[in-house]
Amino acid sequence: MFTLENITLKKTLVSLSIIATSLLTTACASNNSRSVDGAVKYEVKDGKYTSYHVNTQKVEKYNHGRTPTKTEIAAWNIDVMPDGTGLPEFDTKNGKIVLDEDGNPKKAEGSVEWGNELYDSQCAMCHGEFGTGGKGYPTLSAGTSSTDSLKNQLLNPADKNPGVEPPVKTIGTYWPYASTLFWYIQDAMPFPHPKSLSNSETYALVAYLLMENGIEIDGEELDEEYVLDRENFLKIKMPNKDGFYPNVDTPEDPKKGVENMKAFLSDSKNYGAGTRCMTDCIKGEVPVLRIKNELNDFEPPASTERSWKVAGAKEVTQAEKDYQTYCAACHANDAIGAPVVGNKDAWEAVLAKGKDAVYANGINGINAMPPKGGVDLSDADFKKIVDFMINSSK
Repeated sequence: MFTLENITLKKTLVSLSIIATSLLTTACASNNSRSVDGAVKYEVKDGKYTSYHVNTQKVEKYNHGRTPTKTEIAAWNIDVMPDGTGLPEFDTKNGKIVLDEDGNPKKAEGSVEWGNELYDSQCAMCHGEFGTGGKGYPTLSAGTSSTDSLKNQLLNPADKNPGVEPPVKTIGTYWPYASTLFWYIQDAMPFPHPKSLSNSETYALVAYLLMENGIEIDGEELDEEYVLDRENFLKIKMPNKDGFYPNVDTPEDPKKGVENMKAFLSDSKNYGAGTRCMTDCIKGEVPVLRIKNELNDFEPPASTERSWKVAGAKEVTQAEKDYQTYCAACHANDAIGAPVVGNKDAWEAVLAKGKDAVYANGINGINAMPPKGGVDLSDADFKKIVDFMINSSK
């Protein structure tokens, strides 16, 4: 897979056309007699499957754009496969290896401790402390790597069986490969400014999240001093590696994975009863499913204390804590467009309309900012955060 860096669009657009055209012509050249739509396979008839047309024309050659350079390809080609293909050994920037002070390639590596710091500053505002989940964002850790709960099913109706727990699907319990974690973080995170992390920072974040999920590497528990790099990353064995069917990870023959999926989807009994139902599908009493709040499942409850008490240290107010948790993702990043805390000129322009207007805009939402930034706070607590941001920008 190739991803295009938006910051180098003008330089790489001509190369992108080659890849895009290649994908399109490959699709056009397909003469498969069956197509998959919504996990159901339909026969292709008269050049169509259901209401969709199928392009069956053959394209023998094309000539658009130019051949991309190795550096351009390297800048896009950051996908990581389960067998370690694509996993970086060195830090890179714009497709080129970063050199250290001695002129040698800079090894890509990161410690759990560093990952903890990066997570607190870049990820906790969405995914919660320790990866326990945030409002509207997925839970990354439940403090365990046990896959036992994946066998759980909410009974029918579940509210009559309060002891039944839902499956716990987090990185440690559900994800079959750690390569997906590395790839996704580097390609799409942090949310306000994706693709901004170095290879070393990504290793550090992966190491921290694996530690929070109780994952061992080559039999070793991860502590704060543990350093993750390509060599020991290849030793990671996720607990749910064999928990998916059909098997699509077939590195010896990638086409075999596609064949496994086609065979699975060809038998409708694998995912249903083989018949369609649009009305009155459930006979008798309609079941009520109980959705459990998994954020409170820790025993003992997860602590939110993140630092040692230092004598004489400045007391951090709740407003400042709330700012770091809920607002820093946007108001500490110039790329977002929101007034950055500490930028005196930007906040003077905002305050020109009056503080009451600033309160109102924040509470009700303005431009790309949702009401109260999308968090569940009282008006009074939200105003305290605004006051902190204003006072920190004078």
